[in-house]
Amino acid sequence: MEAILNYFETIPSAHRSIILVSGLTFFWLLEGAVPLFRFKYKKWRHAVPNIFFTLTTIVINFALAFLFLMTSDWVTANDFGIINWLPQMPLWAYIILGVLLLDFFGAYLSHYVEHQVKPLWMIHLVHHTDHEVDTTTANRHHPLESVIRFSFTLLGIFLVGAPVGIVMLYQSLSIVATQFSHANIKLPSKIDELISWVIVSPDMHKVHHHYMLPYTDSNYGNIFSIWDRLFGTFMKLDREAIVYGVDTFPDREENGSVIGLLKQPFHKYRRPTSIKREE
Repeated sequence: MEAILNYFETIPSAHRSIILVSGLTFFWLLEGAVPLFRFKYKKWRHAVPNIFFTLTTIVINFALAFLFLMTSDWVTANDFGIINWLPQMPLWAYIILGVLLLDFFGAYLSHYVEHQVKPLWMIHLVHHTDHEVDTTTANRHHPLESVIRFSFTLLGIFLVGAPVGIVMLYQSLSIVATQFSHANIKLPSKIDELISWVIVSPDMHKVHHHYMLPYTDSNYGNIFSIWDRLFGTFMKLDREAIVYGVDTFPDREENGSVIGLLKQPFHKYRRPTSIKREE
């Protein structure tokens, strides 16, 4: 475990890029072999806006990364934060707890707040208006959302007291986890359900992309499923019943256009329609 932590403390930017590209490539190919839905779309054309927003996310995170490093160095030097205030524990437990808590602040909490606060929902909407969710949807975030999520992760680093090795490990796991959960892949139902007791599985997260409430407001997790189960936001829906998108923003042309998506947060506020929970 010490070797893993040491590696991520000094992980080169090139290696982080390899993780992102390798994960995207792997799940892209897997989608062709075992697709959940056989979309009638040109996959490369669909990927264009999603990859554009992936690149803007990378640029924003790279530009602001020094804040992660400064905060992490400060909490480490001052023995500040949750994992530093707890009794001494084995290194493996220290790392797992650090990643688990960063996942709460940087992913679950930020995601939950984006769904509950009107202006933030309109920004997050860009992620939900994809009508063909696949692995490229993973980082389809408006640049404003990238800043919001960065801020929550920064808060997490401060409160958790995470050293830089845990921060970089968390970010790397987060990239692969979100590519996996968004991938248009069909796992055996029992295996998917078993996975969902520990980490967010594809079927679990696809429920979150259903086009109507209450399903849109469920399954917020990114790496670990514990937070949805703990806070009562976990929901199930048969994979065959899932319809992607947001019913109040049905314009496929706008939802597939970079310019249209950049403007989307500035539309009049509209939430998905509520329906009775489907059995």
